Amino acid sequence: MSRVKPVASVIVPTRARPHYLDVALASILPQARAAGAEVLVVDDGPDAATRAVAARHGARYLAHERSLGPNAARNTGLDHARGELLVYVDDDIEAHPGWLEALLAAHGRAGDEVGVLTGPIRARFEDHPFRGCPREGPPITTQDFGPDDRDDVPHGWGANMAVRRAGLARAGRFDAAVEQYGEEEEWQARLREAGGRIAYVAAAGVDHRRAGDDARLRSLARAAYRRGRPSRRYDVMKGTAPTLARELRVLAGSVLHAVRFACPHGLVMAAHSLGRVRAAIDNAPPPAVPGVDDFLSGRSGTVGGRRGKLRRAADLFADLEAAGRVRALDRAARSRPPRRRVLVTGVQRPGRLMGAARAELERSRHEVALRVVALGEGGKFAHLNRTFA
Repeated sequence: MSRVKPVASVIVPTRARPHYLDVALASILPQARAAGAEVLVVDDGPDAATRAVAARHGARYLAHERSLGPNAARNTGLDHARGELLVYVDDDIEAHPGWLEALLAAHGRAGDEVGVLTGPIRARFEDHPFRGCPREGPPITTQDFGPDDRDDVPHGWGANMAVRRAGLARAGRFDAAVEQYGEEEEWQARLREAGGRIAYVAAAGVDHRRAGDDARLRSLARAAYRRGRPSRRYDVMKGTAPTLARELRVLAGSVLHAVRFACPHGLVMAAHSLGRVRAAIDNAPPPAVPGVDDFLSGRSGTVGGRRGKLRRAADLFADLEAAGRVRALDRAARSRPPRRRVLVTGVQRPGRLMGAARAELERSRHEVALRVVALGEGGKFAHLNRTFA
């Protein structure tokens, strides 16, 4: 480990999503190296593929013996980080160019009352396009407070949340007992109660990705249903949970919206509402399962079904085609064409690079005859005719 203290520590909590983590680290590590920051991957339950991805990108790897939840992973990163700024991101993001540089610049000019720096979080669906609804936002976490920096915003979601040491001094550690939903919100509420603020950095953006089967409508709906239960539990903890009758009205409205506007997003909203209704009826919803409640396809970051088979066949064909081209080039290299006689003509201007051009031509294995005339009267073709004569 380097003895030079890093300017920041980028901390990536993750669990069993190596395909997503690979994309995230590919966008983070070059920026971290350029800035002199360290990158820590906190694996919430050891996974060989996750360890391999972290090693390939050069990130430090930390692991829990069993899954403890996102806030426990954030605390583990905190315990091992050496930077003054702790930049927390989710493992399913891709950082925009200049993201870390913008956060560090804002950190340098912010006052002690600023405990969190955050930036835009934009939804990105890959492999399976999602038709959104102008009446509602995307069915995954997003955040946009406008094109300009702001000194105080209501929240900074954990997908793009840089925590300053001054903020930790005010609010303390993350509460590992808050599971899977509202965990960063609870900590930020404590920060505000202690007089801290959350600043918005417009240039520090990330994409929040759903790829492969995770981007299918049915996977998004299942994930929304599973998130609905802990969201209801968090509202109960805050004392703000609506009545069961109100939850049922929201569910009915979501279903009607989906039917009336032929809106796929309405189905996702209905699934989330159904999860909340189920939690209200049960009165004791089961705890969220980290790494499962958000990604239920079982093959995160991959493409499944018929589309997946077609894509894998196309990849195989491309590999075979590329191998054929390599073999053809190899054969061409071993069977060199015959030595040729080549005539090169040109017009030389004073002070130009004809000497370098002549030396390059003379290095050729072919027999090169160079005929050059000095620049005189007449046009280009008049000069070339003199060389041919």
